[in-house]
Amino acid sequence: MPHIRNAKIIATLGPASSTPEAIRGLFEAGADVFRLNFSHGEPREHAESTAVIRELEKNTGRPIGVLMDLQGPKLRIGAFRDGKIALAEGAPFRLDLSSEPGDATRASLPHPELFSALGANMDLLLDDGRIRLTIRERGEDFAETVVVTGGELSDHKGVNLPGVALPVRALTEKDARDLDFGLTLGVDWVALSFVQRPEDVAEVRERIAGRAALMSKIEKPAALERLDEIIALSDGIMVARGDLGVELAPEEVPGVQKRILRAARRAGKPVVIATQMLESMIWAPAPTRAEASDVATAVYDGADALMLSAESASGKHPRGAVEMMNRIIEKVEQDPLYRSLIMAEGQVPEETTADAITLAAKQVAKTIKARAIVSYTTSGSTAVRASRVRPEVPIVVLTPSLATARRLATVWGVHCVHTEDATDFDDMTAKAIATARDLGFAETGESIVTTAGVPFGTPGTTNVLRIAIV
Repeated sequence: MPHIRNAKIIATLGPASSTPEAIRGLFEAGADVFRLNFSHGEPREHAESTAVIRELEKNTGRPIGVLMDLQGPKLRIGAFRDGKIALAEGAPFRLDLSSEPGDATRASLPHPELFSALGANMDLLLDDGRIRLTIRERGEDFAETVVVTGGELSDHKGVNLPGVALPVRALTEKDARDLDFGLTLGVDWVALSFVQRPEDVAEVRERIAGRAALMSKIEKPAALERLDEIIALSDGIMVARGDLGVELAPEEVPGVQKRILRAARRAGKPVVIATQMLESMIWAPAPTRAEASDVATAVYDGADALMLSAESASGKHPRGAVEMMNRIIEKVEQDPLYRSLIMAEGQVPEETTADAITLAAKQVAKTIKARAIVSYTTSGSTAVRASRVRPEVPIVVLTPSLATARRLATVWGVHCVHTEDATDFDDMTAKAIATARDLGFAETGESIVTTAGVPFGTPGTTNVLRIAIV
């Protein structure tokens, strides 16, 4: 049986969830997709996790998605002579290219490309925004700053320049090696970090060459300036609120999240809401009420998937975190307000046969009270278009492509079955009826709506709608 809900759950694997028993436990609790975080762990460990997931998929008969998350550029200061320093408000502080250990007056910033992006009166953030500096003067290899917000600062903390498009490629040498390795493993999605411009996405898309779907992580405010272009080049979007919140004021993040989500939905691209969803469950067996509300809000907004990070990777309650997210999603989707809220912004169909058919399927299913829409697809595009209009019944997808079935595990309302393509109309109807009945979506005497493309097996030809009785 599939997980009977619309929004999907992505669970990150890590030290707390790396055994076959733990991975199966997360799947049984509700995980639809597993994230491999290439910022941590060795390639061998990610290969072992992937093998476990594929074996689980084989044993359960359920297509399971695997998402590899590339680390991206890590901009950090150097080390300090004593391991850490204390910065006082109003104190001068110098950043330079020297490799000498730092002290309370200076630190190494071993990224020569950054100095050209700095300017007078510009703010610079250290340690996830805990330390704020204002630049007073800069040269080709140094910057003189004054401490605005002080505190303790230790070795190799991160550096952020809010509101600045940095002259840094999203794909590092490490990422390129990891990407090639992940593609040999057969990952289904590649999440690209540090996206600032459409060119970042185009470079990686060319390298992937269709071997996986590409998800752009929106974690830099610079990406918002060209958001629609980035979405157009991506197969999916991830809203990385934790990183966005470093460079944006906290009160700005909720509105930005909604803006990104709506833009992705308008474009028909699945969107994932990520980071700090149930943060307190890293330690506690239950979330705060505010965290539960945060997860619920993303579901009410119509997000395709919600992601757990440290909660499932290194927390004390990985399975409990997935179970809690699953319960919140199910509760929201039973709320009478849910439908009106996710449909608050109507989706304008494109002038294509596929959009006409998928929109008609939604209306027909509602009119005749069908139990499900059963869609045949090869590339997955039909299923994504059907999901975009958010029908009131489940979308059961039949596809001869296992890769397509796995990629669709991130998509709202879609339940995939890997099967042979239909050979004719009678075969199409028989397979659709059998699948809907076997999965528990429809019983004898109930109706389903089927969509397909003729000639069968030809991608991008959705042109048929048919009503069938189980």
